[in-house]
Amino acid sequence: MLGGVLAVIAVVVLIIVRPGFGANQASTQDETDAMNQGPTLGTCLPSQIELVARTDQNSYDSGMNPQLWMGIRNISTVHCVVDVGTDVQRYEISSGDDLIWNSSHCQTDSVPFEVTLLAGSEQETVAIPWDRTRSAVDTCATPETRPVMQGGGTSYHLRVFLGDLESAETRQFLLN
Repeated sequence: MLGGVLAVIAVVVLIIVRPGFGANQASTQDETDAMNQGPTLGTCLPSQIELVARTDQNSYDSGMNPQLWMGIRNISTVHCVVDVGTDVQRYEISSGDDLIWNSSHCQTDSVPFEVTLLAGSEQETVAIPWDRTRSAVDTCATPETRPVMQGGGTSYHLRVFLGDLESAETRQFLLN
């Protein structure tokens, strides 16, 4: 009889406690749901992104064309998605207050392209050459008519843009 009473008590305890259910079950289910869905990444906010203008050298001898690109840094603590396509990239070269070259003047075949920037990481765009000429929309069809920029140690500054964002600083380089 004692064995029967213990069996009944065990069944009652199991019904009340219900092992495998309760707070631990809900927590495990929430974790499983989160893993199955994966994190939803938001679009990077302007405050999360820092642009850095880059060139392959500090100075260029005659006949050498500067290579230009930008670094795109996620300065936040969360991963986010940013459009880095050629449709939103722009490179400007100036000397003093004089805008010499703007990559969007004669750009063709621009395409959008999104990347995920991990928190605290940086990605770089592909380098493009600058042919040392002054750009203007009306010279796109006849690039040979564009004025060639002087060397002789003249200082130029590269500023980069990604949509409405722009680099806080320029990258100075010299044409010899």
